[in-house]
Amino acid sequence: MASIGYFLSCEQYGPKELVEQARAAERAGFERLWISDHFHPWNDEQGQSPFVWSVIGALSEAVSLPVTTAVTCPTVRIHPAVIAQAAATAAVQLDGRFVLGVGSGEALNEHILGDPWPPVAERLAMLEEAVEVIRLLHRGEQVSHNGDYYVVQEAQIYTRPEQPVPIYVSGFGPQATRFAGRIGDGYCTVVPDADLVRTFRESGGGDKPVQAGMKVCWDADREAALDRAHRLWANDVLPGQLAQTLPRPQDFAAAMTLVPHEQVAEAIVCGDDPQAHLARVQAYVDAGVDEVYVQQVGEDHEGFFRGWSEQVLPKLR
Repeated sequence: MASIGYFLSCEQYGPKELVEQARAAERAGFERLWISDHFHPWNDEQGQSPFVWSVIGALSEAVSLPVTTAVTCPTVRIHPAVIAQAAATAAVQLDGRFVLGVGSGEALNEHILGDPWPPVAERLAMLEEAVEVIRLLHRGEQVSHNGDYYVVQEAQIYTRPEQPVPIYVSGFGPQATRFAGRIGDGYCTVVPDADLVRTFRESGGGDKPVQAGMKVCWDADREAALDRAHRLWANDVLPGQLAQTLPRPQDFAAAMTLVPHEQVAEAIVCGDDPQAHLARVQAYVDAGVDEVYVQQVGEDHEGFFRGWSEQVLPKLR
């Protein structure tokens, strides 16, 4: 069976709430943590956006679970040398229980300094060079790098873990997934897609770990849960490259009005039927995912953690 973790949403919750959720997740029996890295939420209804590296520092003192960023973009908004330092510090704080999940990013977060938003092929080329820079710095030696996209001059990271930080790469389509297989120490995705997992493994991923996130809205009132899931997270089912190209939370909110409730119901498990939650996890397991991370988007976190602890997690072991 897959290892089951909890997904901390920096778009929906403030830093103290995230730490409390992490504590509750550990008590409930979740085995690891994912945490998103955003400058903006996807829409104003989500309403939060704490700086992920500060939250990770707090998590290192609050829980003993491994943590993965899901995912950090090290290409535009923050230089990869700075991400290398942040990741190394996080790994030291977490006693090596840290994975740097990276991706090519979204205009939503990366346009804020006025930089142009490149096409997909260029974003992947930038990401490949950024990962190269991070790995060079994590060796602990002095690094000078003059590449196509980044310059590093006589930089050295002194605070770092005993082993280099694993770097997992996200991919939501075949092109990015093949890229993840070629350069990643693991793979991050959000769909139970056996074809993509196979693509990752056949593109160089081999038996490296595959992580995936899923959302649920645990609530005794399924219709209320669906309304909440639609209001907060209908952006998850927007088609094409809208998630990568829309620049503002307000643009996502406008696009979400075109998404029917039925489509959200297919993507997000709503209600408190443990069999429905189990079935969704099983879809990820059947697709070949090694680590499944569950995000509760509903208000009833106490009910969610109790329900999963008593009725879901025991059946997944």
